[in-house]
Amino acid sequence: MSTMNQTLVSEFLLQCFGNLQSFNIVIFICFLAIFTLTITGNLLINILVTRCHVLHSPMYYFLCHLSVADMLLSAIIVPNILYASLLGGKRISYLGCITQFYFFSGTTITECLLLTVMSYDRYVAICFPLHYTAVMGCYVHLSALPWLLGFTLNIIAVMPVTNFDFCKDHIIDHFYCDLAPLQKISCSDTSFVEFIVFVFSTPLFIVPCCLIVISYVYIFLTILRIPSTAGKQKAFSTCSSHLIVVGMFYGTLITKYMTPSLDHSLLVNKIVSLVHTVFTPMVNPLIYSFRNQDIRSAIQKYVCSLRKNRG
Repeated sequence: MSTMNQTLVSEFLLQCFGNLQSFNIVIFICFLAIFTLTITGNLLINILVTRCHVLHSPMYYFLCHLSVADMLLSAIIVPNILYASLLGGKRISYLGCITQFYFFSGTTITECLLLTVMSYDRYVAICFPLHYTAVMGCYVHLSALPWLLGFTLNIIAVMPVTNFDFCKDHIIDHFYCDLAPLQKISCSDTSFVEFIVFVFSTPLFIVPCCLIVISYVYIFLTILRIPSTAGKQKAFSTCSSHLIVVGMFYGTLITKYMTPSLDHSLLVNKIVSLVHTVFTPMVNPLIYSFRNQDIRSAIQKYVCSLRKNRG
């Protein structure tokens, strides 16, 4: 299409849940509650790890970074839903849309790499416990690396999107700016961008996933060699929470990016994206709280200290 025949779009309209307008108040209340729980739960994790000496270890330091990533992901997405549910849609500028896509993809890559680092931490702790302190002495650098890679490598995926041509259609049938809905309304050929994103995303998601699987194979083999049942349960309890979170994270990503490009795929993309960006950041602190004895004990001590201070 020639430049003369296309109307350039300077802003988009995020429809979010445009077909559920009669439930806007219910949607607003539900997502406000979810957003509040997400921020509160992840902030609590950071406060506990900072104040409780029993949690001063690399494992919980990595958990703090995962909580920060969850809060950032929720803050990028949920306000759009709250705003759109009240006003029937959320207008966002072209630059704002690209910026949102950049931070969303950067945070997703960061979480992917953080989960890989956390699996390596559990691998060293269970398979080589005597060398744990020496090997994980660089935990500060290991936690900073996912953030650095996440927000630099994702430029490779974001830059081709800036070359999309958007004509008259400016309505995005989604609740944030993602690749699939942007491709749908673009009037330019996006096949090359699909190829670039596939080549880029495969090593970024498949390689960490394989490393996590390999780590847990060695972890399970080591646990099976522990003679006592109590020892096996204790070893498994230290990594079960992380394993559940990994399953949820990669389950949504695989479902989202392996869905065929059919007419209904945007609906599937929206539902899976909702789980990935809204519900997972909310339940992650709950999973770590209910399945980790150290965090449960830290919560009890923190609550008791607050009561004493008030008394």
